[in-house]
Amino acid sequence: MRWPRPHHAASVAQHASLRPHALASPMPVRISRLTEQDVPSMHDLSTMFGEVFDDRDSYITRRPSDAYLARWLARDSVFALVAVDDHTIVGGLVAYELPKFEQERSEIYIYDLAVRAEYRRRGVATALIAQLQALAAARGAWVIFVQSDTAPEDAAAIALYTKLGRREDVLHFDIPVVARA
Repeated sequence: MRWPRPHHAASVAQHASLRPHALASPMPVRISRLTEQDVPSMHDLSTMFGEVFDDRDSYITRRPSDAYLARWLARDSVFALVAVDDHTIVGGLVAYELPKFEQERSEIYIYDLAVRAEYRRRGVATALIAQLQALAAARGAWVIFVQSDTAPEDAAAIALYTKLGRREDVLHFDIPVVARA
């Protein structure tokens, strides 16, 4: 997957550079927030998620239309961040801002976070989260939260989240939507 060079001023302004000390690449990894003008890159991010999560059906096979993705990326409450090395997306996250009712504040929920295997343990996920922290702080968000599976292959993610925040043991339930008659 090739990630295009920034093609508009808003995209250029959102780039943040990172050169993790263990990263072998001669180019720094750039962290960028995708906008409605970055639909092709969103498709690339979705492909990366499908490959890393081994869930092509959810992320690749049944893609939304370009128009849907442009509207989705234009939402102020959506954060689609990519880590780019040499024009290739090597990591990314998708997060959502959730306005709260009990107090005038919001929380940011990291829905998906993935880094290609050859870029793991090099600070890419930490850099993605750091960029999200900066965006959340600028918006006055109260906290960022993320859920993690507990399988052995998720140990590195759990270690990262433990390093960055406070762990809460909660249960997660998926409740199906029932069609109205």
